[in-house]
Amino acid sequence: MPMDPLPPETGGHDDSAEAFLLYRDDAGRQQVVALRPAQSRRTIGRGAGNDVALGWDTQVSRLHAQLEWIGRDWVLVDDGLSRNGTYVNGERLAGRRRLCEGDIVLVGATSMAYRTNRSGLSSITAVAGDVVTLLSLSATQREVLQALCRPYKAGAPYATPATNQQIGQELYLSVDAVKTHLRTLFHKFQVEDLPQNQKRAKLVELAFHSGLVSERDL
Repeated sequence: MPMDPLPPETGGHDDSAEAFLLYRDDAGRQQVVALRPAQSRRTIGRGAGNDVALGWDTQVSRLHAQLEWIGRDWVLVDDGLSRNGTYVNGERLAGRRRLCEGDIVLVGATSMAYRTNRSGLSSITAVAGDVVTLLSLSATQREVLQALCRPYKAGAPYATPATNQQIGQELYLSVDAVKTHLRTLFHKFQVEDLPQNQKRAKLVELAFHSGLVSERDL
């Protein structure tokens, strides 16, 4: 039986749940899914029969990944089930990985935050509202984000984010258009209040950490 999400706007608390997955659906509504030890194996995929069914996301395989309750932890498993892979904090998952508080899981274009019951209701609700997904970005915003991260390809040492001019030349955009898209991205990732010289580097860090940009994109 599919896992019942908690009320999407309230993030209603569930004391029987050990942890939660938080994400936004195709309509932008926040979903908070309770993970209970009594349901020791849960599936994620595009097929309607999955416990976490992401039917709108065409980049998700019909059966994409599994969650297993092992010992006292939830473990994410992708044993080659998915075509496009599963990412945790920007790193492609090979086999299985124990999830930790605050991990960001990317399946297809859907980004999910993993939180434990110890986080408390207010923290869980706040994270649910803050999750940025590929589906919440326009095609141009995704291209700008990737271009901003391009200098970090292959873990280049001493890399710095691409300049507005470099992004504009790559994407055939004016510098003013690049600035407009970056301001939107700063707002979405909640870094607009950082000092000007820190915003771009922080945006790159968050893009990789969330899995919204990976080396395969660069």
